[in-house]
Formats: sequence, C-alpha cells, structure tokens
Amino acid sequence: MASPSPSPSPSRPCGVAATIDFIGEDLLQNIVARLPAFSFASAACVSRSWNLVCDRVLCRPKLSSACSFNFSLHVAVEEVFNKALSEPIRPHFAIASIGPSFDLQQAHQLITAKLGSKVPVITNVPSGIIGRDAISDEFKEIQWEITEEDDDPGVPLLQPESANRAIMLIVGFLPGMKVEAIPLLKQIAEPQVVMIDRFMMDIREYSTSISGCRSPAAIIMFSTFEAGMKSTVEKMDYGMSRDTVIVGDTACQFLFSNESSRNTTTMEEHSSSAVALVFAVDKNKPRGTGETQFKAVLSTGLSPVGPTYKAASVREKHRDSLTWITARREGLRENIDGETIMNQVYDELGDRIQFPTFYIGVTKRRKCSIGQDKVGWMTSLAFHEVLGDNQEYLFVGDVGIKTGDSFRFYHSDSSIALSSNATVSERLRCLKQGSTTGGDTREVFGGLVFTCCGRGESFFGQPNVDSSPFLDVFPGVTFAGTFCGGEIGRGDVNPYIKESQEQKSVWCCLHVYSAVYLVMSYTSSKGS
Repeated sequence: MASPSPSPSPSRPCGVAATIDFIGEDLLQNIVARLPAFSFASAACVSRSWNLVCDRVLCRPKLSSACSFNFSLHVAVEEVFNKALSEPIRPHFAIASIGPSFDLQQAHQLITAKLGSKVPVITNVPSGIIGRDAISDEFKEIQWEITEEDDDPGVPLLQPESANRAIMLIVGFLPGMKVEAIPLLKQIAEPQVVMIDRFMMDIREYSTSISGCRSPAAIIMFSTFEAGMKSTVEKMDYGMSRDTVIVGDTACQFLFSNESSRNTTTMEEHSSSAVALVFAVDKNKPRGTGETQFKAVLSTGLSPVGPTYKAASVREKHRDSLTWITARREGLRENIDGETIMNQVYDELGDRIQFPTFYIGVTKRRKCSIGQDKVGWMTSLAFHEVLGDNQEYLFVGDVGIKTGDSFRFYHSDSSIALSSNATVSERLRCLKQGSTTGGDTREVFGGLVFTCCGRGESFFGQPNVDSSPFLDVFPGVTFAGTFCGGEIGRGDVNPYIKESQEQKSVWCCLHVYSAVYLVMSYTSSKGS
C-alpha cells in the first residue's frame, strides 16, 4: 500500500520520494534478517543493493528442520515449512521424511511445489523420524507403529487413524557448494541390471564439473530394500577418495526431483534403485567464502562373540537373496554344519543377552574396477543377518560370500550401544573444542543421524538415547534424522575389530544396529 509523499526536505534533492532506501544499510539489514524465507527471497529481488544486503545476512551455511504430527498431510506440510523457513534461508537442498500413512507421491508434489523446480528434493518413507516438533518445540524420536498384519499384503492394516502420520523436513543452505540428486538406475526390461558403474561415473562427472575433483565432499544416499546396496556401497567406497563422507538409508521408499533429473530421457527405460544427494565444493565460489566440512561418527550396537570361522562351502540363492554356508573354525580342517556352529555361539554367549539378533561379519577381499579404470583390490567388512540353521547349513541373508571368506558372529547389545554413544559424545566434544590451522574458527551448524530401526526406546529402555550425544554437546544447533532398515556410514572398522592388526586396511560402510551421525561444520577466517 502506497503512503503519502512527504514535503521536500533540504537534505534531499527536490522531487525524490522518501523510500526505504534512505533508512541506511544497517537498519535494512536488521529488518531483512527478521524476515521468513519467502519474504527474504522477495526482498533480495528488489534491487541490486538489497540483494547485497541479503547476501551479508545469509553469508554462512544454515540447516533448518521441523516435524509435524498433524493428521492432515496438507496441514503437516504447512506446519513444517512455516517453522523450517521462519528465518532467512536459500534452500540448496531439501529432505522430507514422511510416515507410511501419508501418500508419498502427494507429499513429494506438495513439497516440490513449495520449493520450486531448481532445488534438489528427496522425499522418503523411512522406519521413523527424529526431530523437533514444529508446534510444541519438543524433540522426539518416533518409530512407526507396525502390526503383525503389516507383513501380509492380503490383510488390511489395523492401525488407529493417528498412527504413522508425520513429516520431518530438512532444508539446507551451503554457500560455496553445489548439490545435485543423482539416481542409481536399473533397467526396467529383463535382465534388470543395476547400473552401478554408470552411477559412479555420473557422480564423478558432476563432482569434476563443479569442483575439479572426481570425488565430492559428501553423499547422502537413499535406496529401496530390494536394491541390495552392499555391492553398490562397496564400489562407492573403492572408487571415492577417503575424504568423501557417505551416509544414508538403504531400506526406504523414495522419490526425488531436481531440474536436471526431471529432464533425463533415460528415465523412461529405467527405474531408480537409489538416489545420491551429492555435495561438491564450487571451484568458482566467491572469494572470502569459508569451507563447509562433513564428518561421520559411528555408534555401534553390535558385540562380537565366539571364534573366527572360514566359509567352507557356499550356495547362493539369488532369487531369495539368501546364502547357505558350512564353515570351519579358523586353524582347523573339519567342516561343521549350521546347527553345530550356532550351538558353539550360544555356548560362548551364555545367558548374558535375551533374544539377541545375530549377524556374521564377513571380511571380503575382492577385485574391483569402475568403467575403464585399472582393476584393483579392496577389503571390506560386510554384515549378513543369521536367519536360521539345520544339520547341514547356516542360512544368512543376502549374497556375495565366497568360499574361504573369514567371518565372525556378532549380536545386538544395548550395553555396547550405550558405551558407544558415550564415545560419540567424547568425539563430538573434541570436534567442538578442536582448533583449526591458520587461526580460523570452526562452527558446527547442523547434524543428521541415521539410526537402526532395531534401536530406539524398545532397545535402550528409555527415549531419545541416540539424539542425546549431539543435543547435549551442541544445544540449540539444528539436528534431525531417521530410523533406517540399514544405515550407511563410511569409515574404518575400529568399533568391530579392535584386536586385529589388519583393521587399518578394512573399511565398513553398511551397518546394522548402529547410529551414524553426520556433523556439518563451517570454517571461516577471522577477518570474514
């Protein structure tokens, strides 16, 4: 609404209207710094001088998040956007996690409509959400209510109206970086080949075009359970620089969009088994822009039990994603059946843990290459869930085990997880107190967590245990996450193989009963 023009002032040229420009840049900066994101974006478009002021307001990276538990999807989306975008921010990426009672396609459309076509958006349905309520400001770890009937597609879901209706939104602004959503494609026609090499080349090409380096700074992955991400993540580990942080969830439904992925003509012939949110440093970033860093920290909930075995015979059932194995104890020649192996494990465990979930951690040494690259060797630790046994075989989930591979049994253990969380807290305190070279200052501005759906309140006996390490060390800093059906966290295997002299050459990227923390920090010079 226009206001009346004041009388000419001797301090201004005659005929020049009094506009907000005459209030001065300091006061203008103070005003725009209080605007919500959409109004802030409009203010930045008023003029070049206003845009420069807005740039000064938003010169550091920012992570914003909010959760809503409203029964209505439309209202829930409004609530998280009103909260997450209540302050100035220019979204460079967004991650939305929703409950299974909401429609994924509809949720994705509502969110992308709010953010526009140029912002990479990933909408997913995890096993639960972690974050702060947009209305009550209460921090919550929520896992979906699952009934026995849920496993049977022929039986209607027996859930109350309020069950599993929630949404968690994460929006990030990272000056000096660019973000892209890159899909892992699978051919729709038979044979349904997952195009891992192409996926790796797409990531390399994007990173090179932005940063001049083939490996990006960080990757956040989302994949379906059917994708079988072990081989993909192992190849990513082999093909990426050790400086590249990789985290994510391997068992969720998802949709993604950004300007380039929408225009990919090959999507008509392929489906997406996974999507990578790729973060690359911009080689053309403005002078004086600081550096955003990513660090992954792992809390494990597995404890080793029993001796080391070697796979003696292996039968893979690809259709069912199963492996049948017999084994022998390391150093012995006698092959033993699955039932005998499990009896040995239970004898070692005793009655310390009630109803444990067992896994075998398999150390694999494999040849690997990407595209036309030279073939090399990689050694990794991969976990396979123990599904059963009989007087001949041990049955484990997934494939990829070979005769001669060594393995050890692990079981879920809440006491180990609590101890590991304490270690995470210490590492976060060191990160908070640590100094940087050259007198620069570092500030943690956000964090994410990807935690196993087997953890949570039922595992620990108390709520919000996996959130506590970050919230206690960085109060007031944005923190959010999801419960996962298989959490990705690239790093060494020190939490698993502490007594091995060969552990420095073995990495593990796909975990179980763990919590993977992604810590985001920013380093700027004292003069900036």
